[in-house]
Amino acid sequence: MQWLIDLFNSQIVLPGGQALNTREVVGNVFGLASALGAMQRKMWAWPVGIIGNALLFTVFIASILDPSASTPSLLGQAGRQIMFIAVSIYGWRRWQQSKRSGGGGAGDTAIVPRWAGLKVRIGMVAFMAIGTVALTPLFRALGSYEPVWADAWTFVGSLLATFAMAKGWTEFWLVWVAVDVIGVPLLFSAGYYATAFMYLFYGIFTAIGFVVWARAQAREKPSVETAHLDPTVTNPDSATPSP
Repeated sequence: MQWLIDLFNSQIVLPGGQALNTREVVGNVFGLASALGAMQRKMWAWPVGIIGNALLFTVFIASILDPSASTPSLLGQAGRQIMFIAVSIYGWRRWQQSKRSGGGGAGDTAIVPRWAGLKVRIGMVAFMAIGTVALTPLFRALGSYEPVWADAWTFVGSLLATFAMAKGWTEFWLVWVAVDVIGVPLLFSAGYYATAFMYLFYGIFTAIGFVVWARAQAREKPSVETAHLDPTVTNPDSATPSP
């Protein structure tokens, strides 16, 4: 099992001497692949993302696994990996149900995107604000990295964005933008450079994803089969009953 331990602790050393945790890099590669699958509305986006979440969970509890670790624990980031896995299982099943029921779009896409609506959008904003305020003292008590509110914000936003993606709401891409605006500076300050750079790139990626989904929902309709109607009966309710 020594090879597994060595792999778990391996690092990638950059030319300037900066070392990156291999698990962090690989986990983010899986996360980026999952985002690409989400943009194309492919079913495989969910299991690929789950693998990346499992790897990143071990990264963000660094100081718990190894007290001598150079990076602090980000409990919000670690907790959201568990949340990602749970919500991704829900999203995976929901997309499967959508595909089986004929709710998919063009080709082998799992769903047709749709707008969430004004009431849901207001609820999203309220959820982000209330959730951040509620979780900040909890994360601070557990020893999360300062500023703790930023860690709570990224946790709540990630939960909301993943759930909205499962529902097929196009607005989920904009929630990710809000997460990245706060999450990128937090990750850089905590020393998680691979994840920070991935989030920085992902911020641009999410803007493209929003446009792709918005265009898709404008031109596609769910491929639900309609029942065959007898062309000889134009208005069944007005048909003359038999004597």
